[in-house]
Amino acid sequence: MLTVLGFAMIATFLVLIMMKKMSPIAALVLIPALFCVAVGQGAQLGDYVIEGVGKLAPTAAMLMFAIVYFGVMIDVGLFDPIVRGILRFCKADPVRIVVGTAVLAAIVSLDGDGSTTFMITVSAMYPLYKRLGMSLVVMTGVAATANGVMNTLPWGGPTARAATALKLDAADVFVPMIPALAMGLLFVFVLAYVLGRRERKRIGYLTLDEALVPETETVLVGTGGPGGGNGGDATDTGTPTGTPGTTPTGTSGTTPTGTPGTTLTGPATTGASAGEDGGFQGLDPNRTTLRPHLYWFNAGLTLVLLAAMILELLPIPVLFLLGAALALTVNYPKMAEQKARIAAHADNVLNVSGMVFAAAVFTGVLTGTGMVKHMADWLVGAIPEGMGPHMALVTGVLSLPLTYFMSNDGFYFGVLPVLAEAGAAHGVSPLEIARASLVGQALHMSSPLVPAVYVLVGMAKVEFGDHTRFTVKWAALTSLVVLAAGIVFGIV
Repeated sequence: MLTVLGFAMIATFLVLIMMKKMSPIAALVLIPALFCVAVGQGAQLGDYVIEGVGKLAPTAAMLMFAIVYFGVMIDVGLFDPIVRGILRFCKADPVRIVVGTAVLAAIVSLDGDGSTTFMITVSAMYPLYKRLGMSLVVMTGVAATANGVMNTLPWGGPTARAATALKLDAADVFVPMIPALAMGLLFVFVLAYVLGRRERKRIGYLTLDEALVPETETVLVGTGGPGGGNGGDATDTGTPTGTPGTTPTGTSGTTPTGTPGTTLTGPATTGASAGEDGGFQGLDPNRTTLRPHLYWFNAGLTLVLLAAMILELLPIPVLFLLGAALALTVNYPKMAEQKARIAAHADNVLNVSGMVFAAAVFTGVLTGTGMVKHMADWLVGAIPEGMGPHMALVTGVLSLPLTYFMSNDGFYFGVLPVLAEAGAAHGVSPLEIARASLVGQALHMSSPLVPAVYVLVGMAKVEFGDHTRFTVKWAALTSLVVLAAGIVFGIV
């Protein structure tokens, strides 16, 4: 009974948010509360929620101060050189922009923190996507999938959890998986190229001269399609309502070509601008928050912070708390400036922390009522006896749905030991089981139980349901590519 109700609760949640019948935060709270009552454990709802909040509170604190810290680093210009390099590569070609999104997300993912990756990637690429009328779910989907593959780094979390759960060395688990993970990342780049080609076909190819009109912003006016920048699927066409060849408001003699329905109206966003050399900057090079004279201090502080995270010198929330306080104090010594920077990032902080605490209700009920355990036991029990010698393959396949519907802790500490025990009975090495368990991470990063994904969709102004509907199929395919490569290379 709990198994059925567990799957029903997850399905209800996903259907309602993808159909936009409820907001994610409301669905994360109300649906598990109703199912908790349905299983006859309504009296324990408070205990389950408090337990869930207690477990996720450190994550919420980490995200809050990480958003402030990296928001300040973006403000002061720490990442501007990387952004300029990516944007010089991208120009105004949709193909290069989508591929550049994947490359940037993969590079920044080296720090092992998804929220950091998404903040930097969206801050850099969002102005380009908006300026050219590209689909924002392409940006969020590519960024999330690239980050998911890179999330398997030993300091990213899943590898360490798998090694700990099965009492293995993390290096023994991760290093042999590198060729398979490299194939997964290569597939993400190929996917980005294909999606970019589709975007180029939909909106046309612009040169920088056509895309960059001083003091104006290109907006593809549509009704729910991706051109409107509201997160539609890249395969949608939308319904452009502008007039081809419309003269931009406030300018003269400039008519962009290749994008029917494009109108140029109003002032450009402050985050995007044309540089003195005519290049697209993405981040305003003249913003008042820049601190070029403190560049090397900020770079050194960030490197020390990342090194301390990897070496686990202090809990990550404490490191980000200290880092945010130090960054604010040094870069903005005046109280008014500090308040302004905190206020500038308050929306993201509130949205993400709110989502995390709402997710605590969902995970608290799933775990407290025993639904997760019953679901995992049912799935493991459903494995045919003849599949015993192929438990590594089974583990890889199961990692897709299980890491999507469960937290990494729940999967790696609750389910993986059971799968490893079943594999050991048929002579399958725990190392093979551990490696196979990593393949689902590309899909896991778009799970509604991953706090960082709310940073991504929130900053990109994309509905979570739109992101889910677009991304899941590509992320699942990426995970299967990693699994197939692991089999071919004899790793799994």
